[in-house]
Amino acid sequence: MKLFVAEVIDIREESRVAGRQRWQMALNRTEFGAGNVGVLEAVARSGAKLVVPVLGVVIEAGEVWHVVEKPLAAGTAVTGRVGVSVE
Repeated sequence: MKLFVAEVIDIREESRVAGRQRWQMALNRTEFGAGNVGVLEAVARSGAKLVVPVLGVVIEAGEVWHVVEKPLAAGTAVTGRVGVSVE
């Protein structure tokens, strides 16, 4: 398992099918690469722990985009765990 700390710098909608959305998030640094899955963890203002599964990775023009179903806002600090799954 690889562990790293980063910040969300951008989000964009990947798709919307039958009312379900998928998003892509860019981080200021990452250990995720093609074929990797894992989780991004953050702490909400309320103190609640947020766990966002990374379903895949898209690499475009050298930028790594993390595919998720629920995005975090730009500026959010995250801890990434590559190779971990959330059931």
